[in-house]
Amino acid sequence: MGGNDRYVVRHGEDWAVKKAGAERASGVFGTQTEAERRAKAIVSNLGGGEVRIQGHDGKWRDSDTVAPGNDPKSSQDSKH
Repeated sequence: MGGNDRYVVRHGEDWAVKKAGAERASGVFGTQTEAERRAKAIVSNLGGGEVRIQGHDGKWRDSDTVAPGNDPKSSQDSKH
């Protein structure tokens, strides 16, 4: 993943936004939706990239390209 990319991961009972390799979270939120919105805002402000979202089971459930990121699979995200 690139330098602008972020992860939405479990943080106890909450959800955190983290950068790869970072010890501290960029933010901790009560819901996954809040964390996902913040991660996408951060990535967008940094010039685009990927947001990977962890499911409740700890497995990666989704990945979204945030403009002007480059999605190698498609030029348009059809899921969102």
